[in-house]
Amino acid sequence: MKRVLADLHYFPSLEFFTAILDSDELLFSSSDRYQRQSFFNRCQIRLANKVETLSVPIVGRRPKISQSAIRIDYEQNWEKIHLRGIQSAYGKAPFYEFYFPYFEAVYQKKHEFLWDLNWDLLTICLKLLGLPVKIGMLNEVSFSTEIQDIRRLISPSAHFSERDFYTPQTYFQLFGSDFESNLSVLDLLFCEGPASKSVLLKSAKKD
Repeated sequence: MKRVLADLHYFPSLEFFTAILDSDELLFSSSDRYQRQSFFNRCQIRLANKVETLSVPIVGRRPKISQSAIRIDYEQNWEKIHLRGIQSAYGKAPFYEFYFPYFEAVYQKKHEFLWDLNWDLLTICLKLLGLPVKIGMLNEVSFSTEIQDIRRLISPSAHFSERDFYTPQTYFQLFGSDFESNLSVLDLLFCEGPASKSVLLKSAKKD
C-alpha cells in the first residue's frame, strides 16, 4: 500500500493530483505550521483574458500557528468573489452545470476554519475525478509503514517544471488558443468532466 503525506491545498493544482495519483492513502498533518505564500489558501483559474488567483482571506498573519487553527476572514466578501469568478471562468464549460452545485454547497456551509473547507473541497474533487484514494490524518499508526512525504514541495515559489510530478498534457479549455498548464483542478473538471482522470494519468511524470 502506498501512502503519501501531503499539504492540504485550496482547490489543488493538476500537479498536486499527479503527485498523489498512484497512492492508496493520502495523509495530512493538521499540526503543521501555516506557511505564507502557499497553496493552502489560493488557487488559479483561467478567465477570458488572464489567469486569476483566488485567495481565501484569513484572520491574522501568524506563521507560528498550526494550519488547523487558521480561521477564515468572513468580514471580506470573498465567497461571492470566488463564486462569481468561477462562474465567469467556467459558466459556459461543458460540465459546469453538473459539478458547480457540489462546490457551491460547500461555500454555503461557511466553515470557520480553512482546514475544514479545504478538506471538504478535496473530498469532492477526488470523488468527481474518480480517484479511489483514501484520505486521513497522520498519527502514530501511520508511521508503521513507509510514507512518501511531499509536504512543502508543491508551492507557488517555484515552477512545476523544477519538480518531478507533472508534465502538461493539453485538453480543451474555453478561452484562447494558448494552453494554460497546471491550473486548479476546477479548470480540468469543468472542461473535461469524466475524462479528467485520463488527462491526469497522461500528465503524471513517469519514473
